[in-house]
Amino acid sequence: MPRVSSKRSVRPSKSSKGGHGRSARLPMFRIMQIHERLKEGGFPNCQALSDDLEVSYKTVQRDIDFMRDQLQLPIEYDSVRHGFLYTREVKNLPAMALQEGEVIALLVAQRAAEQYRGTPFEKSLRNAFTRLIESLPSKSEISLKDLSEAVSFRPPGPPAEDLECFQTLSNALLKSQEIEFRYRKPGDGTGAIRRVQPYHLGCIGGIWYLIGLDLGRNALRTFALARIAAPANLNRRFTRPKDFSLDDMLSDSFSAFETRNAQQVRIFLDPLAASLTSERKWHPSQKITFRKDGSAELTMKVGLAPDLEAWIMGWGPRAKVLAPVALRNRIAASLQKAAMQY
Repeated sequence: MPRVSSKRSVRPSKSSKGGHGRSARLPMFRIMQIHERLKEGGFPNCQALSDDLEVSYKTVQRDIDFMRDQLQLPIEYDSVRHGFLYTREVKNLPAMALQEGEVIALLVAQRAAEQYRGTPFEKSLRNAFTRLIESLPSKSEISLKDLSEAVSFRPPGPPAEDLECFQTLSNALLKSQEIEFRYRKPGDGTGAIRRVQPYHLGCIGGIWYLIGLDLGRNALRTFALARIAAPANLNRRFTRPKDFSLDDMLSDSFSAFETRNAQQVRIFLDPLAASLTSERKWHPSQKITFRKDGSAELTMKVGLAPDLEAWIMGWGPRAKVLAPVALRNRIAASLQKAAMQY
């Protein structure tokens, strides 16, 4: 990834809040999103943009006015289709002076993208950051070099030996072509051949997964990249279902395991586990109720799967499942087996 020049800087400004009580997205990113929606030609209106960007209706109106009046973009409202459009082709946004918070957000994004080094996405990301950085104003008020030295992001990316596999899978996914590979389940030394229509590559909990239609089983499956061997592009095109949604697929999941029939899970945490657990959002539905002694009860509505069980057992004696009984019994049996190893 490109290094940020120390000569690029911006003016600091105050942050703002959206009209719905949620933090407003940074103006530059809102304008970029509106620009992309207008380029797509879907005739977005203020209400649709307000919902998508999670800001108020009036904030979107101000953004549209700024883009039309200050950036001189050819935006008009179509009263028949009830939405905005570009009246002529607009390839790129004019250069804008970025605010302090926007530059920091851009810098964090650039650091986060380091995990894609060596993957097919590296070149595109590097070019995108280069263009954005070159558009920054030249007067020095805030040193981006100092910011780049102060901010780091080191998530686990695909291991070096998996990059060839990653590239094969991602190329097949982008071209909507079927793939074949040998997949080894945990505890299976040999594995089996799978033929898959790839729908999505996702980094979930720091681990890369491929989600796609397993043609042999005629069902969606999730495959850990670390267990995929000898992937081959079959050069057979397929049409990805328009209604596929990773969020819907994993809505009941604790992590990457697809589950159904989410249940209310209650876990007692001792003071140390309660304190550490509260520092992170493990699941969208989680709620933590603290007690006077510092312990807590964690509740969340989630499907019962091996990743949830492994997370609970990772706390050892500091966590105890209160409900449901089936999960409590499985954890107890696993811990008894583990104790017998010693």
